[in-house]
Amino acid sequence: MKHAKKLSPTLVLLSLNILAYLYTSLLGDSFILTDDNVLRIYGQFNYAVLYQGTWWQLLTSIFVHVSIIHFISNMVFLILFGLRAEELFSDSEYYLAYLSSGIFGGILSLLWHPLTVSAGASGAIFGLFGSVLIYMRSIAGRSALGALLAAFLFLFVTVSSNANILAHLGGLVSGLGIGYLLARRKRAVYYRLV
Repeated sequence: MKHAKKLSPTLVLLSLNILAYLYTSLLGDSFILTDDNVLRIYGQFNYAVLYQGTWWQLLTSIFVHVSIIHFISNMVFLILFGLRAEELFSDSEYYLAYLSSGIFGGILSLLWHPLTVSAGASGAIFGLFGSVLIYMRSIAGRSALGALLAAFLFLFVTVSSNANILAHLGGLVSGLGIGYLLARRKRAVYYRLV
C-alpha cells in the first residue's frame, strides 16, 4: 500500500497566501493595491482588535498583503527560508515557528497607534529566519551570539519606511526563542541516546 505524499509546509503556506491575495484583490477590485477597507477587515486594525474584540485579525493579517510588490517580496523570502526550515524541522515545528512568530509580531504591533492597520507575512517569515539561524548554531554547539548578531543585522538592513518594525521584531524574537528551544530539546534527546 502506497503512502500519501506529504505536503510541503512551504507549499501549503505559499498556497494560502496566494489564495488570500486573490480573494482580497477580488474584494477590492485591484490586483495591484489592496483596498483600505479590505485591509481593515482582514488585516490587523489595532482599534478593532483592542476595542471590538476582532482577535482573529492577529491570524488573518499574516496572510493579507498591502500590494503586489509586498506580496511577491514576502513570498520570495518564504520560499528561501521555508525550504531551509523544512530540512531542519518537523511539519508541526515549522508551523509552530511560522504561526507563533506571525501572531507574536501582531501582538507587539498593538503598541502602535490604535488606528494603525498592519498586514503581511513578514513577522512570520522573520520568525522562520530566526528559528533556522539559531537552531543551526545551537545544534552545532556554537554560541548563540553570532546568530543574534546576524538576525538583528538582517532586521536592520531589511527595514523600510513603510515596514511595521514591531511585527518584524516580534516575529524575529519569537522565532529565535522557538529555534533555540527546539535545538535544546533535540540535543537533549541525542545525549540521552548516546
